[in-house]
Amino acid sequence: MTRLGYQRYGAQGGDWGAAVTTQIGRNVGSCVAIHVNMPIAAPPAEGIGEMTEDLQKALARIDYYRKWDSGYMKQQSTRPQTLGYGLVDSPVGQLAWIVEKFWSWMDCDGNPENVVSKDEMLDNVMLYWLTASAASSARLYWESHSTWGGGEYVSLPTGIASFPLEILRAPRSWCETGYNVTHFTTMPRGGHFAAFEQPELFVEDVSTFFDTVR
Repeated sequence: MTRLGYQRYGAQGGDWGAAVTTQIGRNVGSCVAIHVNMPIAAPPAEGIGEMTEDLQKALARIDYYRKWDSGYMKQQSTRPQTLGYGLVDSPVGQLAWIVEKFWSWMDCDGNPENVVSKDEMLDNVMLYWLTASAASSARLYWESHSTWGGGEYVSLPTGIASFPLEILRAPRSWCETGYNVTHFTTMPRGGHFAAFEQPELFVEDVSTFFDTVR
């Protein structure tokens, strides 16, 4: 960023973007703060502590994800090229591979069109279809899977937006083991694709947080 002329900047990310943003936060320099909506967090080493309602929900989400919602990750982190051949050969296959996650991971009452339009979903799918990038995008998992999680504590001011249907939702106490959490918002609605589903809530929280570190 400094090579682009930015001497002070902030970073924001969710999903893989959260992993990248977290790493930017560890490399202390011109970045002044980070904001994530899927923090890279795990239960504290000393144990999960008191079983609060928020903690129960977090554990339930993790359990569901591991049992029923993570098959894509196993495939993409072990045999991404095999998957890619099938998806690049079938537009319906490519659409199904992506839109199923909209259905499963959005806070949408079982219908993604409740929160995003059909055209918006197709725009997203077409980014992969027109560029034939199913395999190359899946290889990110194969190339990075062993390095996910862990790492040094992020000492920069960190803002976190916790959306209720995030696939890996971490309570604040878990986040504080890895981040200097100065801002934590429990959102009223929204899922994994937060900026896509709830852009107003998302932008307001990001703006509110970075206002505190200017």
